Amino acid sequence: MKNIILSFIIIIQFGCNPIKEKRSPNFIIIFADDLGYGDLGSYGHPTIRTPNLDKMADEGMRFTQFYTGSSICTPSRAALLTGKLPIRTGMYGKRSVLFPDNAEGLDPSNKTIASALKDYNYKTACIGKWHLGHLKKFMPLNHGFDVFYGIPYSNDMRPESKWDYARDNFPPLPFLDGYDTIGVSLEQSDFIEMFTKRSIEFIRTNKDNPFFLYLAHTAPHTPLLLNENNKGKSKRGSYGDVVEELDRSVGRILETLKNLKLSENTFVIFTSDNGPWSWVNIDGGSSGLLKGNKGSVYEGGYRVPAIAWMPGSIDQGIISQSLSSTLDLYPTMLAMTGNEKFQTEELDGMDISNTFFNNTPIREDIHYYRQDTLVGIRHNEWKIYINDPNPWDDELSQKDMPALYHIEHDPSEKYNIAKNNPEIVKKMKDLSNKHILSIPKMSSKYGKILPSYKKAYDDYNKKL
Repeated sequence: MKNIILSFIIIIQFGCNPIKEKRSPNFIIIFADDLGYGDLGSYGHPTIRTPNLDKMADEGMRFTQFYTGSSICTPSRAALLTGKLPIRTGMYGKRSVLFPDNAEGLDPSNKTIASALKDYNYKTACIGKWHLGHLKKFMPLNHGFDVFYGIPYSNDMRPESKWDYARDNFPPLPFLDGYDTIGVSLEQSDFIEMFTKRSIEFIRTNKDNPFFLYLAHTAPHTPLLLNENNKGKSKRGSYGDVVEELDRSVGRILETLKNLKLSENTFVIFTSDNGPWSWVNIDGGSSGLLKGNKGSVYEGGYRVPAIAWMPGSIDQGIISQSLSSTLDLYPTMLAMTGNEKFQTEELDGMDISNTFFNNTPIREDIHYYRQDTLVGIRHNEWKIYINDPNPWDDELSQKDMPALYHIEHDPSEKYNIAKNNPEIVKKMKDLSNKHILSIPKMSSKYGKILPSYKKAYDDYNKKL
């Protein structure tokens, strides 16, 4: 009788099916290129329609204080994938980003999200833009990715560029599948569609395995190119057209997950590599109420839109004001696998899974760098500049430092209140100094130029 009762209890608890071990979650990072804080409908843009991203926000969590690891492309991507500030990886320099004439890239000794997840039997793919070194040893397949499908550097680094040095010296833009060039100077109007299709193919192929997809779109970075079917749909012109097509791509990715019944076991985050490229005028985006843009240490350069989605785990319709960063995705994703073996001692990111799943603030600090110089630090509601945030304008100079802002009250950074808050200034300067002393600096990987480009590079710089 006792055995019968025990069997009945087991059936009630677990049903008739055998107990299955829960599969590790899938991860998808969708990374826009030069998308500004104010460029989505859910972030207040009045004319760009982004119904799929808005729905993603309604079904998940939208961040109002999410930051990237740098305000420009190469160091930002390195920070995302390694969980380290660019000063730790050498992914910084006076040229801002890597170019086709650079001889170096992200050293494979730096573990990436992909290589870390490979240790736990994940299938991994990088689809879209790489921009962390185009020589074979620096490419995605040497950084833990099973699949690479896309371009090795920026979509404007090509002979068709308006930039003199690029036009005169750079080769046709290659499109790669793994290490193999499958085309050159392809029609960029098809890039969003090509990247989306290949991403869906990867998801379908690996629906029975844990997977990590890093979908790094070239949009809405200039040039703004779309096929005829997607032109003229936005009141915001070509830039709006591109963002709206990007939105449709996100919708297709999420719909694929739902159709395959993977949505509840897949963590998806959509964000941008940096703020908008305002220098290209109407072809660039908007920082909304934030000051600054791409390349800037102001909020508009570092703070980006971010939407996280995982039905059943992330509550619906949450607007999170918690400080968070792309640096945090590496340790957070590894923590979500349930494995305790990974080491985070050398990471600048932190496990913020409690922010995603309970809206609990974890991070307190954001660090703003220009190349290898710490320019400013944010600590909770305060932001201080210890170095001139923009030496190329007349608004502030080094003699005005430190400059202090209450960033919750003044997100547009209009009011320097350092003189009225000496105790806060001292505390913030102490935090800055402590951070500087704690960071081991790696020399820049930008300096070495390939021999085939050296004369042209030197001649061009003489003219500047």
